[in-house]
Formats: sequence, structure tokens, C-alpha cells
Amino acid sequence: MDQSAIHPFVVSVRNTFETMLQMGVEIGEPVVKADRAPSHDVSGIIGFNGDVGGSVVLSFPFATAQRIVSVFTGMHVGDEATDDIADAVGELVNMIAGGAKAQFPGRTVSISCPSVIVGENHTVQCARGAVCVLLPCGCDCGGFTVEVAIRSVPADAAGEGRARWVA
Repeated sequence: MDQSAIHPFVVSVRNTFETMLQMGVEIGEPVVKADRAPSHDVSGIIGFNGDVGGSVVLSFPFATAQRIVSVFTGMHVGDEATDDIADAVGELVNMIAGGAKAQFPGRTVSISCPSVIVGENHTVQCARGAVCVLLPCGCDCGGFTVEVAIRSVPADAAGEGRARWVA
């Protein structure tokens, strides 16, 4: 994966947290996710298609998700509020994906609607042939991760400028 494909996500995570949560984010050193280790308890997922293809996963431990959603909504979020947590995490990953998408100028990029998984020990597998880069993150509400599996395809390499996945 081209390292420049990660930068838009770093910028977008910081912008989203600073703007929507009035909270800074520390982002650690990116690492290639070499195994299928479980994601955290709550994962928001969005796919990318077009000249940039792949996915982004925003994943939180449940307690961190509760705190972040409480800050985001301005309301207390309890253990039973999984629908509220799923909705808010879906909206956050949508903002992060949209912000990253805007940083691929001159490229045709579409994002999917978010999907959110709530539950312990789930895994999110990236597309075959894509490299998944894990961004360890932390904020006042706790630690979380952003997993980016993006393949950037030059317009002339894909024929019509569309991402081609290796099956």
C-alpha cells in the first residue's frame, strides 16, 4: 500500500475528533496488521470504490465507545444503549471516511453506507490482496484503532480508473 494513502485518514480522524468531539487524538505509529486478531467490541466499517478501493474500520472497546458517544451526543449512554452506540459510531466512521475521501483530489471515489458490528471478539477481514494498516489511537475517552485497507489505482493502470481486487 502506498503510504500516502494513510495520510488522509490520519488527518480526517484528527479533524473529526477535534470538530465533533472537541477532543484531540494521539495517533501512534502505523503497523501492518499481519493477523486476524479480533477488533474491539464496536466496529464501524465503510467501503471505498473507484480510483481508491478498500475499507476503513473505526473500532472501540465498548467502554470507550460509550464515553465517546456520550460526548458526541451530550447524553449519558448506558450498557443497554447499543442501538445509540451503533448509530453514533456509524456516523463517526462516515465523517472520517468522507473527510479522507475529500483528500484524494482528482480521483473518482465513492464510499458505502456504514455498517456497525457490536459484540466481543469479532473480526473484520480486509479484501483479499489488500494490506491492512492499523493506526493505534488514543483520546481522553480511551484507546481505539483505525484500520485502513486501501488500494490506490492510477487511472491508466486500471483501464477505466477503477480499483481491481486480486481474487
